[in-house]
Amino acid sequence: MTTKYTEDHEWITVEGDVATFGITDHAQEQLGELVFVELPQVGAQLAKGGDAAVVESVKAASDVYAPVSGEVVETNTALDGEPIKVNEDPEGSGWMVKIKLSDASELDGMLDKDAYSKLIG
Repeated sequence: MTTKYTEDHEWITVEGDVATFGITDHAQEQLGELVFVELPQVGAQLAKGGDAAVVESVKAASDVYAPVSGEVVETNTALDGEPIKVNEDPEGSGWMVKIKLSDASELDGMLDKDAYSKLIG
């Protein structure tokens, strides 16, 4: 299982034809303490680069973009009452959405960890 990154500061891992994604540690640091997370409905169709979720922090609200296209198969309902989980473990228990890939080739060209580290400096 390999983790890839987008230039919009989302991470994604893939197991079979299901991908899990959320925001990166860098993104949660920039946002500050999250106070609300709005996730898509299970069954929703997401398009790569389209709105997938909204996160609100003490500083600002920000859209989270879908790193790939597909159908939402699960959302992290634990974030409903505890959005702080994203701050505490953004690439673990703070995951946001699981999506069934509609086009695995969309993963091509995403950043690996080294390239993402260079992007954020």
